[in-house]
Amino acid sequence: MSFALVLACLWFITANVVAMLPSRDQHWTAATLLTACGVPLLGWLTVEHGPVMGMIALAAGASVLRWPLIFLMRRLRRTTPAHRNPAE
Repeated sequence: MSFALVLACLWFITANVVAMLPSRDQHWTAATLLTACGVPLLGWLTVEHGPVMGMIALAAGASVLRWPLIFLMRRLRRTTPAHRNPAE
């Protein structure tokens, strides 16, 4: 196993342990730190093992951090203007 894959496994274990702990801020601080560590790790893993392993790790990370992604998508939908048909 490569070092990037070992670190990715440790990231997933850490994310799951943090999710089990009680938190006053509903885990937003941990989600921010996990995202800040996970993005470069995901890039490194993709460079070493190819895009298929990178997509698998991205899907697994998105399943762990699903609520920040859901809120991000809601915010993006709110801030983007509705598409208009120019023919109207």
